[in-house]
Amino acid sequence: MKIGIISDSHGKTRRLRAALEILRARGAEAIVHCGDLCSPPCVQALGDCGLPAYAVAGNMDRHLVELATQAAEVGVTFSPEVVEAPLGDGRYLVATHGNDHAVLDELVAGQQFPYVCHGHTHRAADERIGAARVICPGALRHPRHPHHPTVALLDTATDTLEFLDVPR
Repeated sequence: MKIGIISDSHGKTRRLRAALEILRARGAEAIVHCGDLCSPPCVQALGDCGLPAYAVAGNMDRHLVELATQAAEVGVTFSPEVVEAPLGDGRYLVATHGNDHAVLDELVAGQQFPYVCHGHTHRAADERIGAARVICPGALRHPRHPHHPTVALLDTATDTLEFLDVPR
C-alpha cells in the first residue's frame, strides 16, 4: 500500500492541495496528515482528495471542535492526539503530531506499529527504532530541513520511503 504522509500545513491550503496532487500522481492510496492543519479549509482539502484521509491535531490546532466537525462532514478520520490508518494486512500505521514527546515515545517503545509518523519538528526524517520505522515527512510551511516544503510517500509493500518536494 502506498501512503502519502504530510505534516505542518499551517493553513496553507493551496500548498496542501498541491502536495495532495503530487502524492496522488505518485500512486498514493491513502493520506495521513500529522498535525498543524490550522484551518477547516485544509481539512476540506483532505476530504476533497478522493483518498481515505487520516489526520491528527497538532499543537497549533486551536479550534479542535471546528476541525473535528469539518472532518466528520468531509469523511476525514480525525483525532486530537493519535490516529491509526489501516495498512490492509491487519497492521496499522499510527500518527501523532510529536509535540507531546511522551506520546510519541510510547508509540515507538510499544513496538506494536510498524510505522510511527509525526510532524512538529519541520525536519524530514526516517529512522528505525527496533521494529518501528519512525517517519517525519518534513513540513509544508516553515520547513527547517530541508529548507523547502516536503511530503513523504511510503510504500508498505516494499518498505521504501521517498521524500517529495512541493512547490512553494
